[in-house]
Amino acid sequence: MSTRSLEIKTSAGLTLSAKLDRPDGEVLATALFAHCFTCGKDILAASRISKRLVSQGIAVLRFDFTGLGASSGEFADTNFSSNIADLVDAAEWLRINYKTPSLIIGHSLGGTAILAAADRLPYAKAFVTIGSPSDPRHILNLIGAQSLEEIAEAGSAVVTLEGRPFRIKKQFVEDASEQRVLNQVRTLKRPLLIMHSPIDRTVDIEHATALFHAAAHPKSFMSLGDADHLISKREDADFIADVIASWSARYTRNDETNSQETLMNSSLPLPGKQAL
Repeated sequence: MSTRSLEIKTSAGLTLSAKLDRPDGEVLATALFAHCFTCGKDILAASRISKRLVSQGIAVLRFDFTGLGASSGEFADTNFSSNIADLVDAAEWLRINYKTPSLIIGHSLGGTAILAAADRLPYAKAFVTIGSPSDPRHILNLIGAQSLEEIAEAGSAVVTLEGRPFRIKKQFVEDASEQRVLNQVRTLKRPLLIMHSPIDRTVDIEHATALFHAAAHPKSFMSLGDADHLISKREDADFIADVIASWSARYTRNDETNSQETLMNSSLPLPGKQAL
């Protein structure tokens, strides 16, 4: 396995910090991984699942959303719509510079975002959500009524999420409130694997139920047993990756969009380069 650090220029003129994890041998499929809300590409769940997938021949690009990790921009200026734009930009980078991503994976709100972005990723063959809300408005519950009142009155507020302070602006709340992801899931009509723990304390299992009922076949559900929301145990991350690799194989392996010769193995500069 090899890992390459990348900087991806976005359509908004910002820079996404990313890592491309690649198998040493044949690349059977290429995946894009979207991390959980306020997390980053190096969170244990993202890195462990990615590396396990690589061990099974799947190359994975993981990146920090704008305003998080090593990506540029301010978190306070982002919202669900900007997350979707980041996803599309990252997928386009893969398509142009490496291999077309056939598998799109999202953890928590990242999973909600990949479903909302699906119509802008027509080349993606399969989608996977891990502990994902069926509606981005779920994040407003985590922010809390008192903070939402402060945001409505003052325009912004500092909110503690996963033990860290983040400034949330009114535009974030308004953007989340306008989303209708289940409507987009109903028109997805591409393979979807929904993975969720029945004891998830951050995103209730009912969100997985809502996603499953909204989606058309082929769709699948996999219970994650006693896994926590952040997938903090290595054995849970390995299980998730193993299931994804097995399930997605019939949809993504040997796809002609992934048979193109990779430019990343070339000594020539990459199109639209990105600092390494």
